[in-house]
Amino acid sequence: MYSFMGGGLFCAIVGNILLVVSTATDYWMQYRLSGNFAHQGLWRYCMSNKCYMQTDSIVNVKKLLTLLKPNTYWNATRAFMIMSAMSCFGGIIAGILSFAHFSTFERFNRSFAAGIMFFISTFFVLLAMAIYTGVTVNFLGKRFGDWRFSWSYVLGWVALLMTFFAGMFYMCAFRMHECRRVAGSR
Repeated sequence: MYSFMGGGLFCAIVGNILLVVSTATDYWMQYRLSGNFAHQGLWRYCMSNKCYMQTDSIVNVKKLLTLLKPNTYWNATRAFMIMSAMSCFGGIIAGILSFAHFSTFERFNRSFAAGIMFFISTFFVLLAMAIYTGVTVNFLGKRFGDWRFSWSYVLGWVALLMTFFAGMFYMCAFRMHECRRVAGSR
């Protein structure tokens, strides 16, 4: 049981770090615009060694920003990534507390709660990645030929896997605990 919880805690901590790094960095997508290489994240875009907030507009990028409608899908992706990181952090706290046995929490199984929090985190990051992928492929894939997803985007998908496995580990630990409890009561 403790080995499952330890593995889940490891996956959760790595997943939460990846969620934060993925959300904060500016390399979700790389593209070429007007002969210059550019990259963008959820918060800003960078061209010619200068970075601008997603709400700013410069003459060269004004057309791109109107095509991508940043206030809709960027905000949704940002919100789901932040909620995912918060849910994962809550699961980490519940997961750490599941190692302790307090009699006041006997009816509340913390390993089950941690697993649920990690699955909620997985769901939120899945929503964020699906929104970003769908809108990006629909808008950029049809209008621009020279673009690709970058490493921050990939970290988001890896974080999804890590939070999912953390949830699986904690659910296995809960199941083992329940089987032992039922067997002990017979």
